[in-house]
Amino acid sequence: MQLLLFWACGMRTIIYVDGFNLYYRALKYNPQLKWLNVKALAEDVLSSENVITAVKYYTARVSARIDPDAPRRQQIYFDALETIPELEIFQGKFLVTKPYAALAPPPQNGKSPFKPWPTVVRIIKTEEKGSDVNLGAHLVRDAFTNAFDVAVVLSNDTDLCEPIRIVVEELQKPVGIICPAENVANDLQDVASFVRHISHSRLARSQFPNPVVDTNGQELHKPTAWVEQDGD
Repeated sequence: MQLLLFWACGMRTIIYVDGFNLYYRALKYNPQLKWLNVKALAEDVLSSENVITAVKYYTARVSARIDPDAPRRQQIYFDALETIPELEIFQGKFLVTKPYAALAPPPQNGKSPFKPWPTVVRIIKTEEKGSDVNLGAHLVRDAFTNAFDVAVVLSNDTDLCEPIRIVVEELQKPVGIICPAENVANDLQDVASFVRHISHSRLARSQFPNPVVDTNGQELHKPTAWVEQDGD
């Protein structure tokens, strides 16, 4: 009887979204697809037996130092995501630094535009801190507390291999991967219970309507820059 009830109710499924990995792997060069409803995408990719009880979205606020309008566009998207009742956003930190880095020497063909060739240059380095740690910690905690029957991680980041392995091997709960890249990393494939891929057509049919209407009746419009040029 308990088994029949389980299948009738479906498998409680939590989706863990690595926001920056999704962006850089699938969306950065497809700005027209950035108005993405991640729950709708997961429902499109997964089986009808997967009942999505929560969507946990891990990201960080971008800096205005490179693109002054980027924080505004990102906030509009956050507001759209928050119209999904099951979704919660967890934020790490976005850092912009200007470190010095070693410069690779030019080809030995005598055509270098710089003479003498410098050994180091100063670069603008952007990095996101905390999201993968938060995602991994929450995945393991939720498994320990029996918050899901199936977990699905939307990422291709191999830093998540160990928490996935712990949940699958030690806690005996399935963890799937929705891969935003063309090929899933071998290390992730080795530890995951199953792998699903995101196609361009799945992304296209999982877009929010434009506009989205929030709980206060306010219309949220897709940033026009996401259609006209590369954005966030």
